[in-house]
Amino acid sequence: MTTDIELARIAAGAVTLHDARRKVRWSVELEPFEIGVYPVTQEQLAEMIGETASHPRRPATDVSWLRAIRFCNAASEWEGLDPVYTFDGEDVTWHVDADGYRLPTEAEWEFACRAGSTRPHYGPLDEVAWTSADGVTAPQDVGGKHPNLNGLFDTLGNVWEWCWDLLDPARYDAYRVFRGGGFADDAWSVRASTRRGGAPRMHHEDVGFRVARGGFDATDAAQGWSAQADLERAAIDGPLPFGWTPRG
Repeated sequence: MTTDIELARIAAGAVTLHDARRKVRWSVELEPFEIGVYPVTQEQLAEMIGETASHPRRPATDVSWLRAIRFCNAASEWEGLDPVYTFDGEDVTWHVDADGYRLPTEAEWEFACRAGSTRPHYGPLDEVAWTSADGVTAPQDVGGKHPNLNGLFDTLGNVWEWCWDLLDPARYDAYRVFRGGGFADDAWSVRASTRRGGAPRMHHEDVGFRVARGGFDATDAAQGWSAQADLERAAIDGPLPFGWTPRG
C-alpha cells in the first residue's frame, strides 16, 4: 500500500489575507512548504482506511475536518514521518516542527492557489475550475481542468478544501475554514479569497481537503497562524452584536 501523494514545492513569499467581518487585511510572510498537486482522492482515503473507492479519482468528500486531520497522521505514520497532530478528545494540537502531512494554513492555501495572481482566479474560470456553469451534479475526477502556475489542479472549483485555521472564533467558536469553491457554486463563490467553514465534525458532499508538508522552527505559530492570535480573535468585548447566537 502507498499513499502516493504528489506534492509541489512552493517557494517562500508573501500573501495578503482579508477578513470581511472584521474588515481587516494583513500580510503574511511564508517560508517554503509543500502542498498536494491534487486534492486527496477517494482512492487515497479508502486505501488508508481499508475500504474500496466507488470513484477512485474523484476528490474524497463527506470528510470532516477531524477525519482529514486523522488522515494526515495516518499518512505520516505509513511513510515513517513524524505525525503533526496530537489529540485531547476533539482538541487538536499542531506540532509545527513536525515534518509529516498536515492541512495547509489559510495563508499557505491562498498563496499556493494564487500562484502569483492578484485576481480572483488564476485563469479563465471555465478552463481551471468545475463550477455550476458546467452543470455537473457531483465532484469530477481530479486534474480535469488546467493547473495554475504552481502546477496545482482543482484549487478552485470541484470541491472546497479544509484548512487548519479557525474561521471566526468570536462568532463560530470551533468552526474551521474551507476554501476554493465547489462544483455546485456560482462564479462569485469560486475565488481565491473566499472563506467559508464548518464545525470540525461537519461533512458535506462538496468539501474535501488537500495536504501540505513543512516543519518550522517555532512553537504554536507558523505560516500565518498562531495560537495566541486565535485567542485574541475569540475575545469579544461587550454584548454580542445583533443576530449572533451565544457560543457554548
